[in-house]
Amino acid sequence: MSWLNLGSLAGWCALAVLAWLIGGCRRPVPWRTVRGGVALIFVLGGLVFLFPPTRTVLLWINNGVLAALEAGLAGSLFVFGPLAAGPGQSTGSGEPSVGFVLATQALPAVIFFSGLMALLYHFRLVQPVIRLFAVLFRKTLGLSGVEALAGSSNIFVGVESAATVRPYLASMTRSELLTLLTCGMSTVASSTLALYVLFLKDSFPLIAGHVISASVLSIPTAALVSKLLLPETEGTGVEAIPVEDASGRTGNPISALSRGAMDGLKLAAGIATLLIAVLGLVALIDLLLGLIALDLGTLLAWLFTPLAWLLGIESGDLSQAARLLGERAVMTEVVAYRNLGELAAAGSLAPRTILVLSYALCGFAHLASVGIFIGGISALAPERREDLAALAWRGLVGATLATLMTGALAGVFYFGQKGILGL
Repeated sequence: MSWLNLGSLAGWCALAVLAWLIGGCRRPVPWRTVRGGVALIFVLGGLVFLFPPTRTVLLWINNGVLAALEAGLAGSLFVFGPLAAGPGQSTGSGEPSVGFVLATQALPAVIFFSGLMALLYHFRLVQPVIRLFAVLFRKTLGLSGVEALAGSSNIFVGVESAATVRPYLASMTRSELLTLLTCGMSTVASSTLALYVLFLKDSFPLIAGHVISASVLSIPTAALVSKLLLPETEGTGVEAIPVEDASGRTGNPISALSRGAMDGLKLAAGIATLLIAVLGLVALIDLLLGLIALDLGTLLAWLFTPLAWLLGIESGDLSQAARLLGERAVMTEVVAYRNLGELAAAGSLAPRTILVLSYALCGFAHLASVGIFIGGISALAPERREDLAALAWRGLVGATLATLMTGALAGVFYFGQKGILGL
C-alpha cells in the first residue's frame, strides 16, 4: 500500500468526520449505521477492485452497455445522418462525421436508454435487483424500509426514485427525507449513463461498469453521511421494505418503450437547456472576472483543492482534479465528465486520477439539482415542500461528501492493477 492509498483512506475518514461536524456533532451518533456502513462500503469496494469474478461481471455489464449504445446509434443515424456519427465514423452510405455534436450524438443516447430502461422495468427485470439491494441496505445500515427501497432505486433512476415510495412521502421523517435527497444527488440515473460512457470510453474502456459500481457504492455512503448530518430521532413507521407502487405501470411493451423514450426526450431537452443556461452564465461570469485577470475555473480549482487532496490524487494532477470537482458542483457532472474525457484522451492525467475522478464525479451533486429534487419530489408530496426546501441544501452537501468518499474509496483500492481501466 502506497502513501497515496493511505492518503485516500485518511481522506475517506476525514470526509466522514467532516459530515458529522457539518451536521453539528449531533447525538446520538448512529453507531449501527456507522459500523454497518463502513463494513459494507469497504467490502463492496474490495469486491469491485480486488475480486476477479466481480471485475468479470463489471466487464460483462460494460460490454452490454456499449453494445446497447452501438445499437441505439442506428436510430440516431437514421434521424440525423452524419450529424449522429462520432468523430472518425461514417454513416452506412459513407457520409463522414462532421465532428462531435452533443445534441445529435450524446443526447439521443439518453432517449434510447430511457426507453430501454422502461422496457426492462415493464418486464420486471429491474425490480428484483432493486429489492435485493434494498434488503442488503436495510439489514446492514439499519435503514427503514422506505429509505432502503428508495436508496436502492437510485442504482437505476434519479429523482424518479421518490416515486417508488410515493405513498409514504407524506409520513417520512426529516431524517428519512434527507436520506432520500442525499442518495438521489449522489448517484446518476441509468438514462444519463450513456453520456459519461461516450465521453470516456476511448480513454477508459471500462467506464460503464465503473459508473454503475460507483452508484452502488455511493448509496450506502450517502446513507451513512445523511445519518451523520441528521440522525433519526423521530422513529419511523415503516420498518419493512414496502411493496412496489405499480400505479405508473404501462399495459404493454410498446407503451412502456414509447413512454420511456418520451421521458428520455424530456430529460435530454432538460440537459440541453440546463447546459445552455449554465454555460452561458459561466461565460458571463468569466467576462466579469477577466477584469481582474481571473476566471471561474481557477477560482473553483482553488476552492476544491483541499477536497481533491483528500482523495489521494497525485500532486501533479491536483489542480486539474480540483477544477473538475468544482465544475461538477457548478456546471453539472456532464461538463465535468466531458472535460475529464478530454484530459484523459490528451494523456494529461494519471490512470489513478482518471479512476478516482470517475467515481468522485459520479452524482447529481450540483447546484441545479437542488431545484430539480425539490420540484420533482414536492410534485409527488406537495405537503412536504417546506421540509424539502429546508433539507435540500444539506442534501447537496451530503451528496458532495458522499461522492468524494466514493472517489477516495476507489483511491484506497487502486494499486495500479492491470486492466482496471480496460486498457
